[in-house]
Amino acid sequence: MVGGTTYLAGKADWLQKGASDLVRWTKVSGPGEVRFANPAAPVTRATVSTPGDYVLRLAAAGRGQVAQSDVALRAEAPPPAKRLDVVYTTRYAIDSTLWNARAKSLIVNWIPHCVDYCERTDLKAGQGGIDNFIEAGKALRGEPHEGHKGYVFSNAWVHQTVEAMCIALMVDPRGDREVIAAQDGMRKTLDRWIPIILAAQEPDGYLHTAYTLADRQAWKARWSPEHRADHEGYVAGYFIESAIKHYTLTGGRDRRLYDGAKKLADCWVANIGPGRKAWFDGHQELEQALVRFGRFVNDVEGGGRGDAYVALAKFLLDSREGGSEYDQSHLPPEQQYEAVGHAVRAVYFYSGMADVAAETGDHDYQSAVLSLWDNMVNRKYYVTGGVGSGDTAEGFGVDYALRNDAYCESCSSCGLIFFQYKMNLAYHDAKYADLYEETMYNALLGATDLDGKTFTYTNPLVDTDRAKWHVCPCCVGNIPRTLLMLPTWTYVKGDDGLYVNLFVGSTIDVGKVAGVDVTMTQLTNYPWDGRVAITVNPERPARFALRVRVPNRSTSALYTATPAVQGLRSLSVNGKRTPATIERGYAVIEREWRAGDRIEIDLPMAVQRITADERIAANRGKVALRYGPLVYNVERADQPTIDLALGAAPVTPQWRADLLGGVNILRGTWADGSPMTAVPYFAWMNRTGDPIRELPGGEVAVDYAPGAAVKAEAAAAAPKPAARRRTGPQSIVWLTA
Repeated sequence: MVGGTTYLAGKADWLQKGASDLVRWTKVSGPGEVRFANPAAPVTRATVSTPGDYVLRLAAAGRGQVAQSDVALRAEAPPPAKRLDVVYTTRYAIDSTLWNARAKSLIVNWIPHCVDYCERTDLKAGQGGIDNFIEAGKALRGEPHEGHKGYVFSNAWVHQTVEAMCIALMVDPRGDREVIAAQDGMRKTLDRWIPIILAAQEPDGYLHTAYTLADRQAWKARWSPEHRADHEGYVAGYFIESAIKHYTLTGGRDRRLYDGAKKLADCWVANIGPGRKAWFDGHQELEQALVRFGRFVNDVEGGGRGDAYVALAKFLLDSREGGSEYDQSHLPPEQQYEAVGHAVRAVYFYSGMADVAAETGDHDYQSAVLSLWDNMVNRKYYVTGGVGSGDTAEGFGVDYALRNDAYCESCSSCGLIFFQYKMNLAYHDAKYADLYEETMYNALLGATDLDGKTFTYTNPLVDTDRAKWHVCPCCVGNIPRTLLMLPTWTYVKGDDGLYVNLFVGSTIDVGKVAGVDVTMTQLTNYPWDGRVAITVNPERPARFALRVRVPNRSTSALYTATPAVQGLRSLSVNGKRTPATIERGYAVIEREWRAGDRIEIDLPMAVQRITADERIAANRGKVALRYGPLVYNVERADQPTIDLALGAAPVTPQWRADLLGGVNILRGTWADGSPMTAVPYFAWMNRTGDPIRELPGGEVAVDYAPGAAVKAEAAAAAPKPAARRRTGPQSIVWLTA
């Protein structure tokens, strides 16, 4: 980033110690000046004066040998000084064939299922729900109590489920009796759970039942280096985020969780920070939660009351060094340029960094964040919008290591959506919304089955196992809390107007735009159809810019799609065709808006054949199919074999109301002339005929909490279910070309 620092780590292994005068950094090419902090040191820093592409060279000589190595550097101008503003998820209505069905399955089946499993005490694996809070409350009152159950981070799925319930209660049931009944049950659950959770909070605000219930000889003090793996910040972050949603749900009339979250955040501020204790958590989550909470508190209370939480988030990030790539603590944040380690920890980390960069304008953070984004999206990114190949423990491999039996944990899809959204806020650029739309519609939307009764922990591009629960159920509440936050993903605001990022039939109050309260209504059958009608309803006439995303299907340099699909087929305002000015991927319409003004756009939709970069060995000679934002796969449920080559005949969309809840299928032929049917990836593995099981089969040996002091002994001792016996793959994304 121009104005920031590039950290250079070079070496010449054969040089004698003290022979640094034989090393020299130089600029080979580039549009501006390059200044090296010490051009004679292998490890140094550089700054550039002008945006553009540079080549820097490290040359070394000694012991009769000469060598050199070049590094490419792209310098970018900093993002706009002011980030865009969040549209908080408040009460909203959905009017979409696809999203009504998906939201209903989450509200009626999946979230109540999560509540049920969080309240169960007979689980042999994946245990540790609300009972841990009950026992911690007893311990704090000096009553006899049991020990902690499950993984050290098991509080997380309770807090996630609280947040998911709060968001689900913001969805207008539109008279649906099943949704109304489920929402009534959620209100009763919140009334039951909230006092239990708050009773487990220690007097100074600290909240982590694994610590409260731990043997003090084994876990003597909070925030001690030997307990970095015990997720103190991870579970605290989820509690804070659930409190934001509960406050929003109740309009601030019920402040119990909000006040508890402030008490917790204040406890951390009082103990962690400059002049106090240095600390970082092994699993990032609190960092992004603190920035989110800081913004929210400032919006609710004003006076910069939330600034201390943002400052603490940056301190926690800045403290990361001296550790390992697994939890991204191998280098200080501003020196990290490659996505490595555990994928969920990584994307949560990058999301927190992007948050802090947007709040502080720190150019070194901006440089690192953009470098990490570029490395991940253009070298380590799946066509479905998932990340995490599983080549390392639940994480990233080397560049282009994108095997199709991917890990792509559902939580990493949630975190990636958070990260891309933060980049959209910072850069005011539609390409980041293109990316989180891709992840949402593919890698995450199918993480629960169509009925909302099972889920997938991992989301490979060939087969998966669906189950009711998991030995490590960290994704169960994360999936619905992310998917149902539609108002936040659909709109963002700037000083000059409103940005439309997603196209979902809905009615959403976006708050104040140009000082006027505005409600937005969309009518569309997207993603099945490209026609979108957007009605703007300000409370009184107001002039502002409306920026409507123009989807760009070329999201990653790893994939090439033909035919190219871009631009708008048409745009009109109140029935009059209007020329579109495109800025940063948005069609800009600036005018005085009056209630009922209607924008209509027609997005081009076509079946695309996608090929992958040749450096991705798994996909050489293969092709994938996409229609709009949806990636497709072929399944044995639709044809006797799926290992044939795809034919050259055109592939066309066809609406099937009777299949998978109503989808556009893709019709084509295999190379032998037999018919080929592809279905959206989000609907995958719903028709295998496999019996529903409580835990997934075929689990590899994964240590879900390496180094944790509180071990999930019962989970470790639970019998491992046998892998399913299948004759060949049931579902694949990449087809033989």
